[in-house]
Amino acid sequence: VSSSKAETLLPTGKTAYDTYPAWLKFHIGINRYELYPRQDPQMPTLLRDLATQRIVSSVQKSGGTQLKLIMTFPNYGQALFKPMKQTRDQETPIDFFYFSDFERHNAEIAAFHLDRILDFRRIPPVSGRLVNITKEIRDITTDKKLAKTFFISPAGNVCFYGECSYYCSTEHALCGKPDQLEGSMATLLPDKTLAKRRSWRSPWRPFGFQSHSRRVLRVPAPTSWPTTGWLIFCPITGNMDRHHYETFEKFGNNTFLLHLDNGRGFGTHSRDELSILAPLQQCCSIKKSTYLRLQLLATQPYRLSDLLREALATDPLAPVLAEPHLRALDRRLGKVLAVVGRCLAG
Repeated sequence: VSSSKAETLLPTGKTAYDTYPAWLKFHIGINRYELYPRQDPQMPTLLRDLATQRIVSSVQKSGGTQLKLIMTFPNYGQALFKPMKQTRDQETPIDFFYFSDFERHNAEIAAFHLDRILDFRRIPPVSGRLVNITKEIRDITTDKKLAKTFFISPAGNVCFYGECSYYCSTEHALCGKPDQLEGSMATLLPDKTLAKRRSWRSPWRPFGFQSHSRRVLRVPAPTSWPTTGWLIFCPITGNMDRHHYETFEKFGNNTFLLHLDNGRGFGTHSRDELSILAPLQQCCSIKKSTYLRLQLLATQPYRLSDLLREALATDPLAPVLAEPHLRALDRRLGKVLAVVGRCLAG
């Protein structure tokens, strides 16, 4: 949107920009350094829209390993809906490899708020929402493949399973109570035809699906690689599902990595995946401002778990995380700081 168009005064005295819906203002505000500003006046409206706006279209998102839906609102905004697959207190089985783990809707919500607390602002806004499977998915979908997967369970609940690589079968159907289903609603980024994105293969990654290995492949990262966010974020959330990263092509290499697809975070609270710390141990690079913030979040008045608990209390699906997951954040933050301490000492 050109500045001249955005500044055009309407008869009411408002600019054209003032009339834009919150999702469009979010898109326009994306810049080289962040998705949105630290004090974003549009954020409360955008989160409220995700949680309450009428859904006029619901279709399955193509690709991916698990079922996700694209929801469209009357103001032409769109969101990615990830449905609830397990309860808050369920942990990932210890014998599961990361790529066969469930994607958790509450992990997407928690990751967005954690990203704000860490002052990265690289995750698109996410809100929890209770969706009516009958009225807001089945009755309005134009996706014929999705429509064929709805059924009524023996308990009288409305269920569906869609089509995907993992967990899309009657044995793993998503069922409402009787048709109410929790899920996360994530604001979609601008269409790739308008804002092209570049995909980077992670220099630190598990060896791959075929090897079924949980080790980390250590290879040197490009000197210009903007690593700080992921080096900190993944060990704290326990997310091993990091094999590619994306940036906006327009900003070249001097920009931030988008923190997308966080559904495999917060899978365990009783154990920590120490291999995720390998990139930080190898790179030994962290912004001073990030380090100071992490130190602050390890102190009692500003403890990370307390701040995240307070932030998540505003979500429609609160409580979003079980208490053991919140306590695990403080433990993992301590381990991250210990690694950075050794880097400084060395």
